[in-house]
Amino acid sequence: MTPGPIWLLASAVLHAGWNALLKREREPELAALGVLAGGLLFATAIAIAWPGAGFPTRAALLWGLGAGAFEAVYFVTLGSALARASYGAVYAIARGGALVVVWPVAVAFLREPVSATGAAGAALVGAGVILVAAAGKERASAGGIALAVACAGTIAGYHVCYDLALAAGAGTAPLFALAFAVALPPAWLWARLTGRTMVAVDRGAVLRWTAAGSLVAASFLLFLLGLARSGAGVALTLRNTSVVFAQVLALAIGERVPPRQLIGSVLVVLGAALVAAG
Repeated sequence: MTPGPIWLLASAVLHAGWNALLKREREPELAALGVLAGGLLFATAIAIAWPGAGFPTRAALLWGLGAGAFEAVYFVTLGSALARASYGAVYAIARGGALVVVWPVAVAFLREPVSATGAAGAALVGAGVILVAAAGKERASAGGIALAVACAGTIAGYHVCYDLALAAGAGTAPLFALAFAVALPPAWLWARLTGRTMVAVDRGAVLRWTAAGSLVAASFLLFLLGLARSGAGVALTLRNTSVVFAQVLALAIGERVPPRQLIGSVLVVLGAALVAAG
């Protein structure tokens, strides 16, 4: 296996981890904002230390700004969905929905090649995620499901923007830092308008959010490194193996994981293996 898929799989583990930490917070919507701020802190430090050009072309900069806009809505919808539905259900619906959107876009508009093995793997991943999501619907409110679906759209959006920014020459770490810098102000404005910032925050919460932010930074950096060596469709498919890790973490935080959810997770693993092979 080449470094790209390995980085994407490592990113998937870390991604599932910080989402689980966010679910355990008493106020996931406010915590999402804190995690975004923590991620920006680490992303900026990495970008400063990372050698190379940031945005050598205008297209790279514009797509980076677009990724940041999607990231803002992602963190808002993710926190809101986790406040209203189980972690396992939200995670599966969001990641699976994004896959459904990105693969057709990648093939039709980004001209990514599709092998028979890769297509079969993507279909298997999609079937597995749908099965997991169907099992999770029983433990999610209608509002939580709707927010998870909206979150899926933002995931698809920032994947495509990141892919196009990298293709236009953007540096990996500077792109990540720019996107988070763009995302934080509107996410903070949303929190103020909805009264989320009025909740008291203690030192322990700040430390937890900062730790989760470090996982965000590591996860996204590994994701962008993998994306730079893979197409958006392949990258998102392999990133969706985090659905499997999420089910394990769901059990760890006390959620019930029904048999259909476990079977779907196995399908995701098998499909991801086919995508990597293709």
